[in-house]
Amino acid sequence: MALAPKPLSLSSLSPFPTTHPFQNPNPRPLLLFPKFHSPKLPTIIICKSTPIQTQTTTPPISTPEPDGSGPSAPTRGDIFLQRHQSTAASSTVLAPIKKKKKNKNDEKALKPSSSTAPSCYGCGAPLHTSESDSPGYVEPEVYNLKKKHKQLRTVLCGRCRLLSHGHMITAVGGNGGYPGGKQFVTAEELREKLSHLRHENVLIVKLVDIVDFNGSFLARIRDLAGANPIILVITKVDLLPKGTDFNCVGDWVVEATMKKKLNVLSVHLTSSKSLVGITGVISEIQREKKGRDIYILGSANVGKSAFINALLKMLSYKDPVAAAARKYKPIQSAVPGTTLGPIQIEAFLGGGKLFDTPGVHLHHRQAAVVHSEDLPVLAPRSRLRGQSFPNPQLDNSIADKIRTNGLAGFSIFWGGLVRIDFIKVLPETSFTFYGPKALQLHVVPTEEADEFYRKEVGILLTPPTDIQKAESWMGLESKRELQLEYQDIDRPACDVAISGLGWISVEPFSKSLRSSESSAVEATGEIALTVHVPKPVEIFIRSPLPVGNDGAERYEYRDLTEMEQEVRPKWYF
Repeated sequence: MALAPKPLSLSSLSPFPTTHPFQNPNPRPLLLFPKFHSPKLPTIIICKSTPIQTQTTTPPISTPEPDGSGPSAPTRGDIFLQRHQSTAASSTVLAPIKKKKKNKNDEKALKPSSSTAPSCYGCGAPLHTSESDSPGYVEPEVYNLKKKHKQLRTVLCGRCRLLSHGHMITAVGGNGGYPGGKQFVTAEELREKLSHLRHENVLIVKLVDIVDFNGSFLARIRDLAGANPIILVITKVDLLPKGTDFNCVGDWVVEATMKKKLNVLSVHLTSSKSLVGITGVISEIQREKKGRDIYILGSANVGKSAFINALLKMLSYKDPVAAAARKYKPIQSAVPGTTLGPIQIEAFLGGGKLFDTPGVHLHHRQAAVVHSEDLPVLAPRSRLRGQSFPNPQLDNSIADKIRTNGLAGFSIFWGGLVRIDFIKVLPETSFTFYGPKALQLHVVPTEEADEFYRKEVGILLTPPTDIQKAESWMGLESKRELQLEYQDIDRPACDVAISGLGWISVEPFSKSLRSSESSAVEATGEIALTVHVPKPVEIFIRSPLPVGNDGAERYEYRDLTEMEQEVRPKWYF
């Protein structure tokens, strides 16, 4: 019996079963009389055109999207080949353009203002080959050779080489700059290089010179550091007079710091020359840095580069990274403004970079008014020794008058930079001057002081150091009258600090000048002085700094509350 043929359906003619997972979602209609074998479906290639974008920068390379789906979709190999061909074609088109730009840049000398230029490791100034007398200049032959071997980070500019041999080359001008040299950058521009710190999470190590504590403290440090934590480092403590009790000095510094209301973590008394206290600073940095970068801040010529060199020396004993960084350390010089840009130093094995920064140049310091050649005399080189007045070694004619009435009616010149007129003082009142040894003290009657200064400035009264500089010297134009009250004749009344120079300790009733008739002196009273300085220089009245053999005996510790003890920073020596 013959079987009837099954009816033919369209689904039975499809090349895939209806339940196949890769079935084409959009099947094409089949012919009425198809062949019974499944032919290979052709791959449809669709060419897309995109509008040309007019951009100044090179647009990103785009690859064609996979067209089709199911059996008509391109394979992974096809996609890879398409991307490879697109990248090769783009490189062929852009190569001549890049080569042309590179040749054009090579023809020009590298400018000192170039943001991409590497910096001198000694001063941080950008390296260049255009101006031979400016900071950062390197001879073209040396620059090209070092660039070829990728050694520009090991280049020292010509100015730093001269500074290392004792030459006095100033480079900072403007408000707070230094006269007598060619200025290549202003003090305002250097401050602007530090303005970004208040917006970043960094650790600040702030340096203050103990000899010029008020003048170098940077009262407006918040404008630079923001709310970042601060480790306060007091430098040059080895210059304090012999016999100084550092327990008293540490407490005095903390008391002065608390009045500034800063976020100070700790206070450290250090000496970069003798390495005293450097280990304590390293321990504090390692404990507080927590992966952050460390920035060394301070006023100009406060000793930042010397401190960093001492820091690297102590770190190099255990840290190979710091030992390698010592080979290319910042340059040290007596010239304020030696560092002209941030210098990055790889100093820590566990991460976190160390930055030496340009000093903050302050217009109210003596260094901002003297000639560049006179700057070294303002920096004490050895331990301070106070010079007290009245002094038995004075000329006989003047000494007899002072023994009778004290210093009232006399004036003392501190070099050519400071003049003090004594208006109202006791016969037993003593004034002790702490500052550079190069500045000599001269006592004259006040009525003869103006004529004496006019004749002797630049000769006997220095700095300025010669008559030619004295002709352009501005003189002592600023005058300030001081009324100093004292409450205890057994302790110094206060210090009169001259910004950028030193300080004068005022002792109302000196033990060495007391006599049998001095017992009737009242315990409280007032001392009247008039201080003359150059116009921008500031004068500070502060509590007496306890120095010398009798400093600890006269220093009085303040009683602290429990809350003050909690927020008060610790000090270390």
